[in-house]
Amino acid sequence: MPTAIRTALFVPASRPERIPKALASGADVVIVDLEDAVEHLAKGSAREALCDFLGTHPDVRLWVRINDVSTAWHDDDLKACRSFPGVTAIMLPKAESLAQVRHAAQTGVDIVPILETAEGILNAAEIAATPGVQRLAFGSLDYGLDLGLTPDTEGANVVLDHARVQVLLRSKAADLPAPLDGVFPGVKDTAGMRAAAGRARDMGFGGMLCIHPSQVEIIHEAFLPPAADVEWARRVVAAHRESGAGTFMFEGKMVDAPVIGRARQLLERAGEQV
Repeated sequence: MPTAIRTALFVPASRPERIPKALASGADVVIVDLEDAVEHLAKGSAREALCDFLGTHPDVRLWVRINDVSTAWHDDDLKACRSFPGVTAIMLPKAESLAQVRHAAQTGVDIVPILETAEGILNAAEIAATPGVQRLAFGSLDYGLDLGLTPDTEGANVVLDHARVQVLLRSKAADLPAPLDGVFPGVKDTAGMRAAAGRARDMGFGGMLCIHPSQVEIIHEAFLPPAADVEWARRVVAAHRESGAGTFMFEGKMVDAPVIGRARQLLERAGEQV
């Protein structure tokens, strides 16, 4: 699996025929969903379908979102994930404590906790620091539901951004890769999707969860730095190499370590060798 993850695409475990299509979508990661995308009465059959798929496709690598710890399906989901090397990470929904993450990590599979409740955000530091955690994800829709926010309002956006900052800070403090922002539900709203992805990029998220293959390319494009920024970064790095100084004047402005670091980050995000 790639270290840099821009897109993590959900596909229902109850529709295993869609898994190959999801894998061919270009998404950096495919998440087979045993949780929200599967009705209660179909949980067992969906898990069996996932196991059948993994058993007949041993070379496939994917993530699995299991049911949360409060449900009757949680431990069976963990057992299934532990049984197949093709499951490279377990998404733990409604993660709220170190104990919950530690229990899931006993599988030996990387854990991606989804912080989507008030308690999860308040305990983000201990969750991020738990051994076995690969990175964090923010579940914006469930978080809004948990706090009783009114969707698509200025007030809700303020509260959601406060939580996003906590996820970003705790990820950085725990030396984790940049976290994943939540899904954008408007599948046909390409302009809105592009704006949301660009905003997540600017905030410091590494990528986004997504619910439809059509969102993958939009997010990938949005997470590329603008061409003008890349060109500026190339000039800064070249000037730094030429000068050999830690601080120097460049195009009328003083350049020091943070500016050079920013230029290198931009080039790395653009996929260029630094």
